[in-house]
Amino acid sequence: MLKRARMIADLQFGRGAGEALFHEGTTFSLSSTGRLRLLFAEKERIATVRAKDGLLTLSMLAAQRLHAFFPPPRLRVVASDEAAPFIAKGGNLFAKHVISVDSEIRAGEEVLVADRHDRLLATGKAVLSPEEMLQIKRGVAVLVRKGCEL
Repeated sequence: MLKRARMIADLQFGRGAGEALFHEGTTFSLSSTGRLRLLFAEKERIATVRAKDGLLTLSMLAAQRLHAFFPPPRLRVVASDEAAPFIAKGGNLFAKHVISVDSEIRAGEEVLVADRHDRLLATGKAVLSPEEMLQIKRGVAVLVRKGCEL
């Protein structure tokens, strides 16, 4: 199951993400149908495999591991300084506060939200494409799943 989880992560985030996220000793739990569902490091959740599409949703631990593994701007949406404290507490990132974004991100993907100094603020799901995030000045750009609470 560890190999399967690493393959999902590599597919979703890029080569090497699986090993960065799921170290040896990662434990997991299965759903009632026998599918991979939750992945843990010790007792802390790393990621959840979504039932609808088989992709991963990230915990802050997973976000920290990916943030350390991939150099900027990979997987990142950069928030303005004025929005950073709000986002770190779990607030959504609005398009008007997006400074820059990884051009490879697609709407619906899991992303990392960072400040302009590349400090991790949160993890969440991109609602808009990179072009929309930078052009539109209204609405949510990233639905924050979990903030780092600076």
